[in-house]
Amino acid sequence: MTQNVSSLEGAWALILGASSGFGAAACRALASEAGMNIFGVHLDRRSTMENVDRLKTDIEAAGRKAIFFNVNAADEDKRGEVVTQMLELLQGAPEGKRVRVLLHSLAFGTLKPYITERPEDAINKSNMDMTVDVMGSSLVWWVQDLLRAKLLDRGGRIYGMTSAGDERMWPAYGAVSAAKCALNSHIRQLSLELAPYGITANSLRAGVTDTPALRKIPSSEQMIEFATAKNPYNRLTTPEDVASAIVALARPETYWITGNIIGVDGGEFIVD
Repeated sequence: MTQNVSSLEGAWALILGASSGFGAAACRALASEAGMNIFGVHLDRRSTMENVDRLKTDIEAAGRKAIFFNVNAADEDKRGEVVTQMLELLQGAPEGKRVRVLLHSLAFGTLKPYITERPEDAINKSNMDMTVDVMGSSLVWWVQDLLRAKLLDRGGRIYGMTSAGDERMWPAYGAVSAAKCALNSHIRQLSLELAPYGITANSLRAGVTDTPALRKIPSSEQMIEFATAKNPYNRLTTPEDVASAIVALARPETYWITGNIIGVDGGEFIVD
């Protein structure tokens, strides 16, 4: 028998890339609409910590706990430290009240072209390896560690934030596109291997969204104009659009939805 969304109340969500964009919106929505406590992993300097403090205040105002870690989510040692602290905090928590939602929304990579006249202007191996690991493969290492620590509950939901860039190309976006393709592949494999644990995994393909990460892409203004004109709703996707989808998909009734790339874009991707 399935349960309604209130069964998420008091459980925990782990948001990788929690301080802005999709991650921040998901934190707020899961806390206020689903009653979840939030673990947030982010990497911010002093100049942007005000946004993190505001986010934590919003979560706590919804009556939920907010525990944030300002570390590099792709660093193996830091990941181990976070998991250890989570394990200590959740020691004795009953099944169903540990981590029920894991969102991978890390947006840190190299935006360089492959082919340039000067070799120093082109992407190199370390750039590529870092981008694919942070924005793609790091999800696998988090899932492994959380599962081994028995922090991921049966009925859990894993989401990876992908984009149309896994199929559509844009200048200097090649390494990020490769990372999104890797992420989608990892999601499919995880959906297969996590089925015995009752845990689903899906990619969420958001439409073009005006976030700090988007603004770092060359010619992002052109991308915004193109997407606004192309989208059937004549507007961009917002982080809140995606957060609402995450809350809906976190419901226990969605247990049979796994291994997919789910468009959250108002139909933007299907329009040429």
